[in-house]
Amino acid sequence: MSQTSDPSPESSGQARSGTLRAADAPLQALQTLANELEGQPELLLELLRRIEQLHRSIQDGPFRSSLPSDRNALFRLLSEMELSGGWPYIPRLQLRTFIDLLSNERLSHDAATQTAPETVTAP
Repeated sequence: MSQTSDPSPESSGQARSGTLRAADAPLQALQTLANELEGQPELLLELLRRIEQLHRSIQDGPFRSSLPSDRNALFRLLSEMELSGGWPYIPRLQLRTFIDLLSNERLSHDAATQTAPETVTAP
C-alpha cells in the first residue's frame, strides 16, 4: 500500500502561482495599453472603469461562490488575506474631494497673486 501525503504548503503555493501565471500576459497587455494611452485621460478613465467592472465581476461571481462554507476554512482564508495585504479593492477617486482640492489650490493661487506687491519700473 502506498502512502499519500498532503501537498506541502510550498508545493501548493507553487501550483497556485503556476495557475496565476496565465494572467501575466493579459495583465502585461493592460499595462502596455495604459502606457500607450498616457496623456489621454478620457481613455485611461474608460480603461480603469473596465478593469473595475472585471474586478466586480470576479468578486461577485467566481470569488464569492468559492468562499468556504466551513467556518474554520473561512477563518483561515480571512487570516491569510489579512497577512498578505487584505482585500483587493480598487478604490475610486472621490471626485468631490478632488474638485475641492483643485478649487482650494486655485483660490490660494488667485489670492497670492492678488496680494503680491506690484513692481514699479523706472521710466
